[in-house]
Parts: sequence; C-alpha cells; structure tokens
Amino acid sequence: MKDNYLIIMAGGIGTRFWPISRSTNPKQFHDVLGVGKTMLQQTAERFQGIIPSENVYVVTSDEFADLVKEQLPFLSDEQILKEPQRKNTAPCIAYAAYKISKKNKKAKFVVAPADHVILKEQLFQENIKKALQEAEKEVFVTLGIIPTRPDTGYGYIQYVPSAEDAQKVKTFTEKPNFELAQAFLESGDYVWNAGIFIFKLPTFKKELEKHQSRMAEQFEEGLAHYYTPGEEDFIKKVYGVCKNISIDVGIMEKAQEVKVILSDIGWSDLGTWQSLYEINEKDTNNNVIEGNVIAYDTTNCIIKTPHNKLVVIQGLQGYIVAEQGNALMICPKNLEQEVKKFVEDATQLDPKFS
Repeated sequence: MKDNYLIIMAGGIGTRFWPISRSTNPKQFHDVLGVGKTMLQQTAERFQGIIPSENVYVVTSDEFADLVKEQLPFLSDEQILKEPQRKNTAPCIAYAAYKISKKNKKAKFVVAPADHVILKEQLFQENIKKALQEAEKEVFVTLGIIPTRPDTGYGYIQYVPSAEDAQKVKTFTEKPNFELAQAFLESGDYVWNAGIFIFKLPTFKKELEKHQSRMAEQFEEGLAHYYTPGEEDFIKKVYGVCKNISIDVGIMEKAQEVKVILSDIGWSDLGTWQSLYEINEKDTNNNVIEGNVIAYDTTNCIIKTPHNKLVVIQGLQGYIVAEQGNALMICPKNLEQEVKKFVEDATQLDPKFS
C-alpha cells in the first residue's frame, strides 16, 4: 500500500445545500447524515486498509485548513494543501500530484470529493482495489454509478460494454437536459460520473503535459518548493495565473485510455436537499426529520433543525425546513433550484448570511 495515495478535494462551498452549508463552514465539515461523523471524516475512513494515513492528502481552501486539521487530526501540516483561490479540480489535483511526486515517483492516486455519500462501503472498497489494479495498465480509471432515473444534475459516461471489470469509456457528457438523460437511461450504456478518479503518477503527468501543457509546466516548477517554507508563496503565484478548469474537461474528455468500473455502491453527491431526502429513512408520513420536531398533518418533507430548539409544524406537504446558525429556510422541495438565488439575495442583504 505504500505507493497508494488519496487526494481528498474539500474546498467547495456547497451553495445548493444552504443554510446548512455556509461559506465559512461548508457541508463537508458537517455531520449531514446524523451518524456522528462529518462528510470529510467518513470520506477519509472509507479508505482505511487501502491507503495508509500518512498518504492521505486534503486539498482545501486556505480558510478551511483549520477545520480540516480539527476533523482529521492525524494529518500533518504537509498533508493539508491550501488553495489561495478556487480554480476547479484540475489545478487542485495537479498541485497534490506534483507535490507528492517529489516524494514518490511510483505514486498511484485515488481522487475523491469530500462531500459524497457512499452507503455500500465494502463494495466501494472492492471497486477501488480493482481500479488501482487497472491503473497499473497506464490508463485513467473512474467509477460509474448505474443510473436509476434520468437525472439532469449529473454528468454521464458512455462506455463500450464488455465482460471485463473495467469498461472502455466512449464519451463524457456534462449535465444533459431531461430528454437526453431519458435517452441515456434507455440506451443502457451510460452511467453517472461519480467524480472519483484513479491513476498512476506517470499517466497523469503525461496527459496533463499533452492537454494542459502550461499547467504542467507551472506545477513542475514547484518541485523546488514543495515541502519547504516557500511552498505557500509559490502556490499563491501559480494560482494567480493558472487556468480555471475541471479535470473532466481538461484531461478526461481528451485522454485516449479511460476505463470505467460500473458501481452500485449507494452513491450520492449530496448536492441538493432532494438528494439528502432520497437517501434517508422516512417516517410513516414519508418525512425525513432531524431535530426536536413535533409535526402534525405533515408529509413528504425534509426537516433539519437544531436539537436545542423545539420546532412545531402543522400542515406542510413536500417542503424543506432547514435552520443553521442565523438562517432559516422554508421552501417547497420542487423549487429547491431557487436555493442559489436565496443565497445571492441573502448575501446582498448581509454577507454574514452566506
């Protein structure tokens, strides 16, 4: 396992999950599922036995570094990579990969978001082990989630069906409209893109140099600075000029050798209130309730409020009721796409509400 590394991406804000996810304390640092562990802690723990703790690296915003250290105290300061700006996933992954390359030229990486739910962890670990083996063939590997509905909120991967553990990827498609998502579901050769990537260091560097050559040069120049007091200043300069681009668009869509392992692992990106509602157990009235709540004639709702406050609800059907800190949101579930607008308007009213 000494060559296996985990890169956890933990710099996002999770605006669609407001008011639980806030600009100063996003959802990855919350116990969203009510299991006694935050999303970040669950992400790190599900790789135990596959990746040594000293090989776990977290890339996060500079402002969240203390939260990461508090929740994952086994990390050294060198394992917490602080991004001075949000520049999407390609620079985030490049920073970690090139830094680790200074220590280990044989490194194999698993890249995972910090805020996803995986309910079938044993199956997930089995798939990760298969992916690490497949990555030895100098290919990129990703996990594809077998779709259950025509969801327009996910990216899709088309694959060439075969009897192998890993299928050859044909195309990537960003979030489609409903009609296209329905066609993908009916075709039977599309899966959801889980945003989890597995690859060897030489594979990543070769493709980055080929498709994002300037970015490769920028992070290669950091080899003299990584693991030194000069790293922070160097990264500030690089992030000031490097491209804002995702790994999907920047590399994965362009790479010739990409494989996908079909996965049924109880996955959700937990991007919206509806996704949290779907994965949670419901009461007899189809409600998901966390908090000190008394509900009358209330059905199909998700209610998440502080335990130190009694909340009484009468006559709601299909609503989100969420309170965190100084903000309370009450919104029909079928209008949750308005949450981003709520955050924008609340921030204009007072930045402390963001």
